[in-house]
Amino acid sequence: MSALLCVTALVLFLSESAATGCHPRCHCEVESFGLFDSFSLTKVDCSGVGPDVAPVPIPLDTSFLDLSTNSIRTITNSMLAGPGYTTLAGLDLSANLISKVEGGAFSKLRYLEALDLSHNFLEELMDGCFQGLPLAEVDLSNNRLRELRLEVFAAKGHGRPMIVDMSNNQVAKVSRDPQTGPPNLQSLTLAGNQLTSVPRLQGVPLRYLSLDGNPIAAIQRDSFAELKDLVHLSLSGLQHLYEIQPHSFGDLRNLQVLDLSNNTKLTSLSAEVFHGLASLQELDLSNSGVTSLPNDILSHLPSLRRITLRENVNCWRTLKQEQFHRHIGELKIEAVLACDAMGIIS
Repeated sequence: MSALLCVTALVLFLSESAATGCHPRCHCEVESFGLFDSFSLTKVDCSGVGPDVAPVPIPLDTSFLDLSTNSIRTITNSMLAGPGYTTLAGLDLSANLISKVEGGAFSKLRYLEALDLSHNFLEELMDGCFQGLPLAEVDLSNNRLRELRLEVFAAKGHGRPMIVDMSNNQVAKVSRDPQTGPPNLQSLTLAGNQLTSVPRLQGVPLRYLSLDGNPIAAIQRDSFAELKDLVHLSLSGLQHLYEIQPHSFGDLRNLQVLDLSNNTKLTSLSAEVFHGLASLQELDLSNSGVTSLPNDILSHLPSLRRITLRENVNCWRTLKQEQFHRHIGELKIEAVLACDAMGIIS
């Protein structure tokens, strides 16, 4: 019984400490976990407080910090430093007036997994801006970015440091520190920027990528090279898009969803555009300029389930049986595309 009382007292102490460490203009919510709620994390909401709130002191066990809608203009090197920041897993800086991020602004956030910088005024990000962060999800939508370089995540010349092993008088083995390797980014949202081409993100293990609403006029062959882990790709609302070249999606062998909706200047697609999309299940062409589909499209889309062409017009993969004349009585089963309307397959 005495042990239980000690644990209860400790939990009350930790909760009280988190509450007392909360900025008076912010709201702190403590979540407890573990046996007898022996472990706690704090979510700190400082949204809408004003630009003078940053840098804000936060409790030592803070896991998520919301600094959105505060009219912050610059993220300085000292703004996201100090006790509590080193253990942050999530940070929301959306809907501010941010036009500049200093080079080392995020350098102390060594456990940061989710970062929201959407709805700001960023025109560029410095090389190495996110270097060393274990980011899995980044939202940069609705900014003014004209390019996004892979060096934002790991600056040139500052990749994984080499480690030379000369133990046991063996030939030197060169390896690299896994802690400072390529980014582990899985979700990247770049919608509503000023990108005129698909950014080169070779080797990033992305599963979700959105480029919606950018002024991209053409998608070139191998634009998505080496993005073999991508599952969902959204290219909707590209008002200037008129061409997608064959083999543009050639490396996306695990892609399941492709959104090409609301691209009114895109009027035709050859079957070779879909080369390599062996896992694609859903293709959205609604409200685009595409009114018909090539008759051999299924030869490149063996896993396709549905194509949305326009409102109330869908196509789907089905099996057709017909007699195989070489051997009377045998049936040939062939996959074909069936649609809600006539004249879709050209």
